[in-house]
Amino acid sequence: MNYQALELAKRIVELDLQRDAIFEQLISLAGERAYELLREVQNRG
Repeated sequence: MNYQALELAKRIVELDLQRDAIFEQLISLAGERAYELLREVQNRG
């Protein structure tokens, strides 16, 4: 397997874990509105 591809895959997994942790923080702060808030920010682009 290409070393660079493997490193990118590892980085994606790390970012996914970070995303989960950050989203849990958002849920703690925004509660039920967390999903709505995330969608709103995503739609702003």
